[in-house]
Amino acid sequence: MAIWTNVRVGGLIDISATLAVALALGTLIGAERQYRQRTAGLRTNALVAVGAAGFVGLGMSLNANVGATQVLAYVISGIGFLGAGVIMKEGTNVRGLNTAATLWCSAAVGAFSGAGYGAEAALLTLFVLAGNTFLRPLANLINRIPINERTTEATYQVHVTVDTENRDLIRDLLGEKLEAAHYPLRDVEVLDRGEEDVEFVATLAATSIDPVELDAVTHELEKADGVSYATWTSSAVG
Repeated sequence: MAIWTNVRVGGLIDISATLAVALALGTLIGAERQYRQRTAGLRTNALVAVGAAGFVGLGMSLNANVGATQVLAYVISGIGFLGAGVIMKEGTNVRGLNTAATLWCSAAVGAFSGAGYGAEAALLTLFVLAGNTFLRPLANLINRIPINERTTEATYQVHVTVDTENRDLIRDLLGEKLEAAHYPLRDVEVLDRGEEDVEFVATLAATSIDPVELDAVTHELEKADGVSYATWTSSAVG
């Protein structure tokens, strides 16, 4: 049987070593994720690293470097599907991106190991651990910095609720006030709010604003006849 004729002691020792390195390094990455109580923890990262090492090692056994390169392309795309499974969207918040990126890095560690580059695999592991550990305080520090609307790029919208009788007048007034404040309009959407009211949603062409100026614009709009509500909102640019 071919399964027995392909058995080589030297080959078994080599693949055992590469899988052991992948398992050990994947376990190190996974241990940090497990400690942080992430979705993909110790076992997942270890298995991803071992699986990547196994596939790349198989490719090398079948067709040397060409085979490893061909298999590696499929490993990368396959890990992309796996990473998508840990990304969750809750309202406007997206969770799991860092976990997915860590799985991707675990696969790279395994690929290095499977190709016989153990030292490079260990070095990459150190960089992954550094990224997930030492960059955390910096990320927390940046998150605590107050947001400056003047320098933050975002999509800004002005919302004005008005009765249908004054609809056209307020629409013109909205454009005039924003133009006077040097915030040109990109688009104006009209939404029905019952039988007697409509809401204008004006999207600004500007990607950064002065909150005081926009507050002044909405305050002036609220004073106009027929306007029951005026405010502005922002959403981060993707």
